[in-house]
Amino acid sequence: MDTASMGAYDDVRTASRALATEAVHAGRDDLARQGLHAPPIDLSTTYPSFDSRGEAARIDAFATDGADPDGPPIYGRLGNPTVARFETALARLEGTESAVAFASGMAALSAVLLARSALGLRHVVAVRPLYGCSDHLLTAGLLGSEVTWTDPAGIADALRPDTGLVMVESPANPTLAEVDLRAVAHSCGQVPLLADNTFATPVLQRPAEHGARLVLHSATKYIGGHGDVLAGVVACDEEFAGQLRKIRFATGGVLHPLAGYLLLRGLSTLPVRVRAASACAAEIAGRLAADPRVARVHYPRLGGAMVAFEVHGDPHEVISRVGLITPAVSLGSVDTLIQHPASISHRIVDADDRRGAGVSDRLLRMSVGLEDVDDLWADLDHALGERSRTAAPLREAVR
Repeated sequence: MDTASMGAYDDVRTASRALATEAVHAGRDDLARQGLHAPPIDLSTTYPSFDSRGEAARIDAFATDGADPDGPPIYGRLGNPTVARFETALARLEGTESAVAFASGMAALSAVLLARSALGLRHVVAVRPLYGCSDHLLTAGLLGSEVTWTDPAGIADALRPDTGLVMVESPANPTLAEVDLRAVAHSCGQVPLLADNTFATPVLQRPAEHGARLVLHSATKYIGGHGDVLAGVVACDEEFAGQLRKIRFATGGVLHPLAGYLLLRGLSTLPVRVRAASACAAEIAGRLAADPRVARVHYPRLGGAMVAFEVHGDPHEVISRVGLITPAVSLGSVDTLIQHPASISHRIVDADDRRGAGVSDRLLRMSVGLEDVDDLWADLDHALGERSRTAAPLREAVR
């Protein structure tokens, strides 16, 4: 990724403040007036109230539109002040009216599907590849949904009267394929577009600006950024947020306050972490593309900290030989992780569907962290094994 690409979002502004400023201050603007510097963690599950009539009225109001109840908190399943700070901050970064946090990314996606199904809109149009568990949730129909898989050009033709959602992931997990979000949003017509923005984060891409009504994050990844919190969040307009809050209240997929605190803290360094890891990933992608042991490299035009590559040899041997790099599922942490999607993250997807989406059995996915690039390359060079003395097939770098 060139310098111009790395700096593309340095001056992006949310409302009147730059993205980097919002990352540090959003959700914390009231602290100084309270004589606080660090956000407090509210671990209460319930809250005292001597006005039961007023409490009943607030609960009735929530049941009507799902809006955050006015006044003091009522119960942890309805909302939590610490989690609300994170939701406010994430919405500001994504440029949406609201955000609703959940216990995991899959809980967040499940809530979206349930909200649409409750309106009789059970049909989903989706573009592969998606994260493996997202693919499985749609394909298996576990929540009563029905999915039509298509490429971006076929979205408009796949829509039906009962279509409640179009879902894409860009860059996609694990091939890093990209779609034109604005063109996709246009193809959706009045059907809400859900864009999984986990890989890009709002530092590199803000799907709501391109027409997506819903922006999904597995906040476990870059938003948290340190591999120590599970969470999901949907950034959206306030009307849809109300539907999601009602689903969250009914199903109990709430985010723990400590997780909300960690996520808010993670947001403050998100731009710095993403830019630093992206610079390292771009360098690693270039070195892999020039290496005869590598058949193909996938790296998005958007940039980012994810690299995928296919090897000529046995990918399982590469996994077994890493030392500095951690062989583990997940991504977005400060340390570099590598995994074999066909064995782990996308194992649950039917093998033919998996390969049809470009997830080959020789594909490895690497989440580049904040280590020194030469140290990472030394470990990867060792893991790839000895270089062949014979000429290797022509390599292809995909951007």
